[in-house]
Amino acid sequence: MTFAEFLQQVGGMGRFQFLHTALLVVPVLLMASHNLLQNFTAAIPGHHCRVHVTANGSGHPNATRLLEASDLLKVGIPVDSKQQLEKCRRFVDTQWQLLDPNSTEANKTEMTTEPCADGWVYDRTLYPSTIIIEWDLVCDLRKLRQMAQSIYMAGVLVGALVLGGLSDRFGRKALVIWSFLQMAVMGTCAAFSPNFLSYCIFRFLSGMALSGFGLSIACLIVEWIPTQYRTITIACTGFGYTLGQILLAGLAYAIPDWRMLQLAVSVPFFFFLLYSWWFAESARWLLLAGKSGTAVKVLQRVARVNGKQQAGAEITTEVLLSNMEKELSSTKSSYTFSDLVRTPAIRRISCCLCLVWFSVSFSYYGLAMDLQNFGVSIYLIQVIFGAVDFPAKVVVTITMSYLGRRVSLMAFLILGGLVIIANIFVPPELQTLRTSLAVIGKGGLAAAFNCVFLFTTELYPTPIRQTGLGFGSTMARVGGIVAPLAKMTEDYFSFLPPMVYGAAPIISGIVAFFLPETLNVPLPDTVEEVESRSVTLKKKREAPAHEKILLQSQEKPLFREAC
Repeated sequence: MTFAEFLQQVGGMGRFQFLHTALLVVPVLLMASHNLLQNFTAAIPGHHCRVHVTANGSGHPNATRLLEASDLLKVGIPVDSKQQLEKCRRFVDTQWQLLDPNSTEANKTEMTTEPCADGWVYDRTLYPSTIIIEWDLVCDLRKLRQMAQSIYMAGVLVGALVLGGLSDRFGRKALVIWSFLQMAVMGTCAAFSPNFLSYCIFRFLSGMALSGFGLSIACLIVEWIPTQYRTITIACTGFGYTLGQILLAGLAYAIPDWRMLQLAVSVPFFFFLLYSWWFAESARWLLLAGKSGTAVKVLQRVARVNGKQQAGAEITTEVLLSNMEKELSSTKSSYTFSDLVRTPAIRRISCCLCLVWFSVSFSYYGLAMDLQNFGVSIYLIQVIFGAVDFPAKVVVTITMSYLGRRVSLMAFLILGGLVIIANIFVPPELQTLRTSLAVIGKGGLAAAFNCVFLFTTELYPTPIRQTGLGFGSTMARVGGIVAPLAKMTEDYFSFLPPMVYGAAPIISGIVAFFLPETLNVPLPDTVEEVESRSVTLKKKREAPAHEKILLQSQEKPLFREAC
């Protein structure tokens, strides 16, 4: 018997699987909230220098009357080429003569400016409280806003590298529990950060925790789900992330204070920590880690929850070991990242997935973290960007079930890339069309994200599945860190960012062609099983060509005899 058959024996897709998956999906709701949180906590409000008022020595009639706020701004803050108030400069001396409509251009050219020495005044109408306002992250310090997001993504990257490997060594459940605790504590500490440096440190550690429980949850879900239900289950998990994007918009609208919003998305992890002790460790991992006795107990517990207590009682350590002898005999005692490139088939899979994960994340976050440039309410565009994931993931779930994982991944990557590039040729004044194309592109990338997540868990064998997911997540975080850098190229040519964001998924879509299909294929339990499947697939591809050659060689003498 294979492990998949043992899973069917204890109930298949039973009550345990539904409850276990539901409890694991709930924390996924808040993953999007942390990933995209700075769209709101670091939103940039309108601002200008604090007006420096000097004595009125102009002698014009306005010298004795009370001035309106607009008059003070007129005499204290210069305007740019678009007749908007300068954000980072002010007049050295108050230009009282500007209140005189008869003032000459000559007088205006003599006005000197200086940086905002006394701070800034912020328009708190839309964003009453953000880290930008709290720590004056504008003008010369505006790059610190991008740095904060990059530091968070770097934490997610380190979490994928460190916690992904630890999960394969110490188990999925242990890492989920630890990551929940770390996220709850570090996220709460970030809400009470006294300065920008401590905020960045806590956000970095929060990013590590998010990566840790995200990868472990994926493995816990997939390794307890029968083969035929994996697609729909991963799709439901993806819907949880999508719903989280919409939830974030609602939370940010209802909680405008950045500290309270940070708390609102962090405190629930204390609750998740309380019920995480109920989770069942992956029996696949327990078996391959040499803990067969614990694996039997977990399988029997699952059988009881599924109402298959008698079938579970029939599973003993001896039965399990005798049936899984082949898999266990070929399993190494420990695995490292080097195992992702040690053998030919795994090496090809790792190289292809490396580019796919990077490209999807690179283009996805290039669009999702730039909400303020769409010219509409960031709360509305956040809801639209979240809502488009629902139809996208429904479609990709259907295509993955009928057309396969590889074709679906290729199609959505190339579609997303083409739509983003098409936006280059749309005039800037057609803002609605440009936004619509961006939403379609984001939907295609979201579908590709859903597909590559499932595809990765199915391509790697159990001993290195978490490590493989960690590697993929690592490349995704690298893409997330690089995405803002690509945005900076618009200072040279405006078409460069969408060109790069579009080209990356198109190239990776072509590379995805070289991945093996996993539709209706049982999860591999050993590296050797993946390698043998690759050899078998290669022989099947070569067989038709070999038969054609044999047929041609047989036809030639027959042709001579006929002549």
